[in-house]
Amino acid sequence: MATATDLKVKPLADRVVVKPLEESEQMRGGLYIPDTAKEKPQQGEVVAVGPGKLSEEGRRIDPELKVGDKVLYGKYSGTEVTLDDNQYLILRESDVLAVI
Repeated sequence: MATATDLKVKPLADRVVVKPLEESEQMRGGLYIPDTAKEKPQQGEVVAVGPGKLSEEGRRIDPELKVGDKVLYGKYSGTEVTLDDNQYLILRESDVLAVI
């Protein structure tokens, strides 16, 4: 179990807290794209990891992810939360598609 020192949230079981990576402001065809029309980011950095899932036998299964991993996740995965004016995403480890 590992958590970021500045984050005051501790995920449970096989959940992880991810800080979505900001996409740089881009102009397409000379026009700015408003925030409401932009796609949600699908990659982020793991900032907290839960202790792991319990198996049916009651044993703890260690998580594969660790704090600092850059990950790809599904577009509509997890739950968005705001903590200390920062956006985070809490999702299950199985919702993470890949480590990059």
